[in-house]
Amino acid sequence: QVQFVESGGGLVQPGGSLRLSCAVSRNIFRTYAMGWYRQAPGKQRELVAVIGGSGNTNYADSVKGRFTISRDYVKNTVYLQMNSLKPEDTAVYYCTAGTLSMPTYWGQGTQVTVSS
Repeated sequence: QVQFVESGGGLVQPGGSLRLSCAVSRNIFRTYAMGWYRQAPGKQRELVAVIGGSGNTNYADSVKGRFTISRDYVKNTVYLQMNSLKPEDTAVYYCTAGTLSMPTYWGQGTQVTVSS
């Protein structure tokens, strides 16, 4: 059982910013690519961003230029900095551990709501 400690979700106005954090065990953090996926009401779960062990990243087109994924090897934590948020970014955001193309493990999710 992989334990994820996710935080940082909440309610923000359009144009605002949030930073999501996800901490995992050192072994998991150093073995897998870490990522964020999201699922909006009535929609399929989709990739937001993923980061490999060497720092290589992949982003959904819809968030490029607005979101930044990073990882801290001291804290075994992956971050998602979200700027210029839009109402369509409203979703449950899930932290993942896996490969760059396929998650293996999923966190419990954190709600992000963008609304005025």
